Amino acid sequence: MQTRIDEVADGIYRLSTFVPEIAPPAGFTFNQFLVMGEEPLLFHTGLRRMFPLVREAVARLLPPERLRWIGFGHYEADECGAVNEWLAIAPRAEAVHGHTGCLVSLNDLADRPPRMLADGEAIELGGGRRVRWLDTPHIPHGWDAGVFFEEASGTLLCGDLFTQAGDGPALTEGDVVGPAIAAEDLFGFSSLNPGMGATIRRLAALSPRGLALMHGPSFAGDGAAALRALAEDYDRRVRAAGGRAMPAVDA
Repeated sequence: MQTRIDEVADGIYRLSTFVPEIAPPAGFTFNQFLVMGEEPLLFHTGLRRMFPLVREAVARLLPPERLRWIGFGHYEADECGAVNEWLAIAPRAEAVHGHTGCLVSLNDLADRPPRMLADGEAIELGGGRRVRWLDTPHIPHGWDAGVFFEEASGTLLCGDLFTQAGDGPALTEGDVVGPAIAAEDLFGFSSLNPGMGATIRRLAALSPRGLALMHGPSFAGDGAAALRALAEDYDRRVRAAGGRAMPAVDA
């Protein structure tokens, strides 16, 4: 395996490792995102066993010990399995997550105390770059789930939202909703609940110009339209399961 590096927005780099043995014959990508700044952020740590690959990729962009923030969407091995490995090589780094993730996981598992963020709280990375944390509980799964929105580039760091199989381009202006629907049909990875559509539409209200997918290509274009279409599909699934989707709530 090797980790590919691509700049998918100004100062945001996608570190992508393709694993053909997962979901064959298409295979599956595991992506981390390095957000540059005076206080750089790595979003997703990667699996613990992938740490050497990802560390090498980060080192091609900046000295790994310069990392300041280690974030992820929810507690899962591919999102945070290597958190302590990163904390060990970056002495100023802090893990960062929402209240739930810190209270139920990070306060215990992280080798240094994490930075706990409230819903909507932002971190200044310097150089005019700021990331804002948004709680998305149970969406697509995980009680502690959330996303970061990088405001300068308008990039939503999506975590497992829009997951798709395959090893496509690093960046696309094409359809990311259809492949995400197909992946949901294949894996059934989402925790269907009445609030899914409303929570995703709250993200659409940010009008992101880019979507940084953990599994699949990053997207450049009308992120709000893609999020609304994904919300509609989840509403459909909730109704099909006998539930009632909640109305949209303004951001």
